[in-house]
Amino acid sequence: MSGRAEAFERWIRTSFIQMNTELENLYFAQPNRAQVIGCGDPIKAALRDEGHTYVVALLAEGNTAEGFDSAFGVLGNVGLYLGALRRHELTNPVREDRSPFPEASSLALHVGASLGMAPRFSTAHLATHNKARAGVRKSFTSLPDEFLFIDENTRGILSLQRAADALTGVVHLGVSSPVADVAFDAAAQALRDVIRFNDRLISQLNVERFFYSVRPYYKPYRVGRQEYRGANAGDFSGINELDLLLGVCRANDPYYAHLLVDKMLFMLPSDQARLRECMTRTSLLDELLALVDEHGRADWFQRNARAYLEVCDLFGQAAAQHHNALVKRFIEEPAAALNELALEGVTASGPPLPVLLRSLEVLRDLRLAADRRDIVTRHDDIRKLRGVAGGRSNAAAATI
Repeated sequence: MSGRAEAFERWIRTSFIQMNTELENLYFAQPNRAQVIGCGDPIKAALRDEGHTYVVALLAEGNTAEGFDSAFGVLGNVGLYLGALRRHELTNPVREDRSPFPEASSLALHVGASLGMAPRFSTAHLATHNKARAGVRKSFTSLPDEFLFIDENTRGILSLQRAADALTGVVHLGVSSPVADVAFDAAAQALRDVIRFNDRLISQLNVERFFYSVRPYYKPYRVGRQEYRGANAGDFSGINELDLLLGVCRANDPYYAHLLVDKMLFMLPSDQARLRECMTRTSLLDELLALVDEHGRADWFQRNARAYLEVCDLFGQAAAQHHNALVKRFIEEPAAALNELALEGVTASGPPLPVLLRSLEVLRDLRLAADRRDIVTRHDDIRKLRGVAGGRSNAAAATI
C-alpha cells in the first residue's frame, strides 16, 4: 500500500469514525431522529474537507500498480467516504444529476473499473475482506450496534460460503456417491450456523439504532452521473451458488437472472467467476429427479435424497427467518412510523419500500419452494422427491 493510501486508511479508521459517531449521537438525541439537515454542520464540513484532502492526493498519485489488495482497499475507503457524505445529506441523488464530489467520483471510477467492480463500497469491504487491526474491524461508527450488525452478518456470510463450498463438493463427487454424506452434513451444519447467527442478530440488535444510525450508510449515491444502489448483504456468490446448486432458483428465470445481473459488479471478481461457473452446472435437484424413476428405491438414492432435502429445508428456513424476522422487524415496521418524505431513500437497493418487500417475498418463496401459482417455484418437484425419499415439509419454515 502506498503512503497516501495508508494515510487515507488511517483516517478512515480514526477521525472518520469519530466524526460519524458524534453526528449519529446528535441525530439520535433529537425528537425527530430522521432529521439530518441542519444538525452538526461543523462536523460534517470537517469530515467532507478532511476526506477530500486524502482523495485529491490519491487521485494525483494515480494507479500505483500495487496489486488487488491495495486497489480494493482504496475503492472501499473512497466508497465509505462517499457513503458517509450521502448519509449526512451532503449529497443526495434525488437533488442532483451528478455527484458534487468529482474528485472522489473520479477516484472511485478509476479503481472500480480496474478491478471490474461497481465504483462504490461493497459488502465485502465491511465483511469478508474487512481486515482487522489490533482486533478492530473497519466501520462507519464505533456504535456497538454497528459492530454487532457487521460481525453477525459476516459470520452468516462465511457460513453460507461454507455451505456453498460443501455442495460444490457434492457436484464433484456426484449426487449418487456413497461419500456425499460428508459434504451434505457440512452444508447442513453451516446452514444451522447461519440460523444461529441470525437469531443472535434478531435478539440483540437495537431496532431504532439500526434503523436510524446504521442502515442510512447503505443508501444509494451518485458516482459521477450514475446512481449506484447501496451495498446489500447478499452481494456475494455463496448465497446464489446455493440457490442454483439446490435448484430452488434457476438462472433462466427472468426474475432471478435480473437479480444476478444486478449484483454481479457488487461482488469480488473471484466471486463473479465462481457464480458464472455455477450457472453452467446442473442442479442437484435436477440430477436426483433424473434418477428417481430408475433408482428411487435404492439405498444410496434414499440416503442422498434425504440428505439433500435436509439441506434444502435448512436453506429455506434461513431464508424465511431473514425475511420474516430481520427485514420485517428492522426495516418494514420502523419505516411504518415515517412520513412520506422521510420514507424516500429508506432502502439500500433503491426502489420504494413496498416494491422491495414484494421482491424479497418472491425470493424467499423461491428458496422455500413455496406452493405459489403466480410464480414458478420447485414446490412440485421437491414434493415428488420427498414422496420417494421422505423427510419433513419445509412449509412450516415460512411462518418463522
